[in-house]
Amino acid sequence: MNDKLKNRLISIAKEKIVNDDISHDFEHALRVLANAERICNEEGGDLDVIIPSALFHDIIVYPKNHPKSKDASDESAELAKEILENIKEYPKERVGKVYTAIKQCSFSKGIIPELKEAKILQDADKLESTGVISIMRTFSSSGQMLRPYYNSDDPFCENREPEDLKYSVDVFYSRLLRVKDRMHTKKAKKIAERRERVLLKFLDELKLELQGK
Repeated sequence: MNDKLKNRLISIAKEKIVNDDISHDFEHALRVLANAERICNEEGGDLDVIIPSALFHDIIVYPKNHPKSKDASDESAELAKEILENIKEYPKERVGKVYTAIKQCSFSKGIIPELKEAKILQDADKLESTGVISIMRTFSSSGQMLRPYYNSDDPFCENREPEDLKYSVDVFYSRLLRVKDRMHTKKAKKIAERRERVLLKFLDELKLELQGK
């Protein structure tokens, strides 16, 4: 993909993405794009598919506790398809792959993608769910959802199942610490392994602080 078309897609994403949810804002799209390009450089894949898929994968977003939250990836895929079909310079034979990649990107649905570019996109997006960025995003979402930081009786899910819609720290156990083992590509798994150590360090420090140390 040439720089002119890439920059046009970036401009469209910046215009279309609503920044009400800073966990899924334009900056998130740019980070996912950077992750995807980094993975693609080592694993292969079609950048003509990966670039718009990364930019538009969260072009429609609902809060995590919204009843339509699970429809967001399908609606994003539809809107991405509409946008690309109206760009003369974009190769129409790749529109379907972008549509599929975005539909298969959803982590919360437990989808296992088949298309290579969809695997790269899902890995790139999942990298946002580990490391420092994931901590920032988790507690940002908590503010929107009015979700308490932790369960005061059992903050670290030692004797209960995680309830990630009720407590922020539970998200670490239900989602963030599981990311590494759900990667499809070697490159993404390597990145996730390093970022996971950041999560574990955070939890260790939090435990000490809750003990008054």
